Amino acid sequence: MKILHLDKNHPLLTEQLNALGHTNDEDDTSSKEAIEKIIHQYDGFIIRSRFKIDASFLDSAKNLKFIARVGAGLENIDCDYAEQKGIKLIAAPEGNRNAVGEHSLAMLLSLFNKLLKADREVRQGKWRREENRGLELDGKTVGLIGYGNMGKSFSKKLRGFDVEVLCYDIKDHVGDENATQVSLQELQEKVDVLSLHTPETASTMDMVDSEFIHGFKKPFWLINTARGKSVVTKDLVSALESGKILGAGLDVLEYEKSSFVNLFKPSVTSSGVEMPEAFKYLISAENVILTPHVAGWTLESKERLAQTIVDKIALEFC
Repeated sequence: MKILHLDKNHPLLTEQLNALGHTNDEDDTSSKEAIEKIIHQYDGFIIRSRFKIDASFLDSAKNLKFIARVGAGLENIDCDYAEQKGIKLIAAPEGNRNAVGEHSLAMLLSLFNKLLKADREVRQGKWRREENRGLELDGKTVGLIGYGNMGKSFSKKLRGFDVEVLCYDIKDHVGDENATQVSLQELQEKVDVLSLHTPETASTMDMVDSEFIHGFKKPFWLINTARGKSVVTKDLVSALESGKILGAGLDVLEYEKSSFVNLFKPSVTSSGVEMPEAFKYLISAENVILTPHVAGWTLESKERLAQTIVDKIALEFC
């Protein structure tokens, strides 16, 4: 097959596909419009998140047999339309699930032990022991919403702690030896920590809003390594201010990529909109940890993601 790569990935991806007899072209700079004019020449293409693959693009891809995304989700692709056209969709959640599990745990432990706050203070010559007294994870109840590859990885990481792990998922019978599947109501009644591991879908967009947050019986800690648009930022901030949410580890935000960068331009963004007050709060809050969508972004996962894509293409087409 003739395959177009739209992003730079681990070199093993093209090396192994070449070895399987496929032709590989790379173009990680051309615009979507330019790619749309040549995509009819290809049997498959491999993408991360450069642009949306919509119906118009797919109509131009007249010979396409597959789309592979070097990542966990497929939300940047019109999956229904692609499947109607008989295009095979390939993702690689197995490739970065371990990284996401480790990052989720790192965020949680950092929040509980005030590691970032304590580190900043020591560097400033401040020796504040009582103000940096931490919490222990043992004895807590951790709830996971979404129990696929990422949720299962996080629950596995929690096995070394004396915690109860609950999971909620729209699919039945996904619980295992590491997490007990419960209703959303039971999860909201019991948890001390909530971690999101959901894809971006119509049902998860703005899922964590004020009503959802106040459905929890106890104040809780929030970890989000899933999708930024699952959380309504202003409602999260209100809950942080009131103490309903005790702290948050956010690897994803509703402000991402170019929109995020624009927030830090002097006074206003390029569109003339001031930095949202909710985001101002997050970047100044000591009980919030922010990372730039890197939970699944390790040296090991870069290789593993590429290998997963190669293996799936080989299984499907060789």
